[in-house]
Amino acid sequence: MSGIKRIDRGRGHSYMIDGRRADGVTTLISDGLAKPALINWAANTTAEYAVDNWADLSEKSVSERLTLLKKARYAALDEAGRRGTEVHTLAERLARGEEVEVPAAIAGHVAQAVRFLDEWQPEIIRTETVVASRKWGYCGTFDLVCKLPDGRVCLMDWKTSRSGIYGEAALQLSAYRHADVWLDDDGNERPISELGITDTMAIWIRATDYEVKPLETGETTFKIFQHIAWVARQTGKIKTDLVGAPLPTPALDVAS
Repeated sequence: MSGIKRIDRGRGHSYMIDGRRADGVTTLISDGLAKPALINWAANTTAEYAVDNWADLSEKSVSERLTLLKKARYAALDEAGRRGTEVHTLAERLARGEEVEVPAAIAGHVAQAVRFLDEWQPEIIRTETVVASRKWGYCGTFDLVCKLPDGRVCLMDWKTSRSGIYGEAALQLSAYRHADVWLDDDGNERPISELGITDTMAIWIRATDYEVKPLETGETTFKIFQHIAWVARQTGKIKTDLVGAPLPTPALDVAS
């Protein structure tokens, strides 16, 4: 059996390579790449929550208002994350040809996933598959590898964010494409070259439409990912390795 493992914990997961914890691709990108737009998003989300819930907030104590406002952006993130996970899971099952029961709240998104499958006619090769690089010390899980009717073999990723597809998606799929191995259904390691990937794309699913966009995932993009991964790892060291223990008070030689 492989020494590469994905360990699921509720909504989260972690990875192991040969008994040692390995970094996840999305975590490295999140920790190593600055996202100034998130600052504005957090401020706007908090302000929107305050305006939308003004009457309810006015009936609460000042400390309760403060607590709710502090939590507003995290609640929005959780809601978006749950929606994305549900759409992602159902899209994966649809890609495998399964019948699914669709919650009303995401019916539009799932309908667009079905539309993509009908219009692009992908032949599914792999879904939700773990990849790993021992050389660079990371793991990840890709969404989809499929063969299109024109013969291209595409590594694809489902995206459900409201604002579109960002360059981080190219970094993510570049790391997957340049991994060393993938795990088959029995947990055996197989070389990534076996998949024959020729293209990488992101599928942006919304409630009323979808778009498929190509992603640049060549050597240059992979080098950028490697630099970002290095920054992420060094940032972790800043918190623990750069500041020593308190020094003792120096003894003073006071003349008698």
